Amino acid sequence: MSKVSYYTAEGLKKLRDELEYLKSVERPKASDAIAEARDKGDLSENAEYDAAKEAQGLLEMKIAKMEELLANARLIDESQLDVSKVLVLSTVKIKNQANGMEMKYTLVAESEADLKTGKISVTSPIGKGLLGKKVGEVAEVQVPNGALKFEILEITRD
Repeated sequence: MSKVSYYTAEGLKKLRDELEYLKSVERPKASDAIAEARDKGDLSENAEYDAAKEAQGLLEMKIAKMEELLANARLIDESQLDVSKVLVLSTVKIKNQANGMEMKYTLVAESEADLKTGKISVTSPIGKGLLGKKVGEVAEVQVPNGALKFEILEITRD
């Protein structure tokens, strides 16, 4: 049984575009590579043919996985989200109580996470710890080297 994944409009479009690219560009390339290798003679001793077939198999597996992801994808209606507590697509300003450092993160679906742009997954330890918290509350997050405490300073929707 597969689980439902939630996406922003941008994330869902990116997923669809990548799937379309794999089907319309990469799949024909894989077929051409197999045909070219087949033309080179005896298939029983043709390593190039075996490699091309294996690459095609991996590509088809990736396509099938992405199709399953898309089938279980749900678009998040940002207008219906509660801004009083931390949810998916919340932009949260937090303060590390140990060192006083302030950070700002946007909680997104796992597939859209990108720490460089300040997007963290709701399934990450920090994301899980922040979910459901309100401004002024302290989130205790279990990380590999102990527990961190973050105070929720602000919750917005960007």
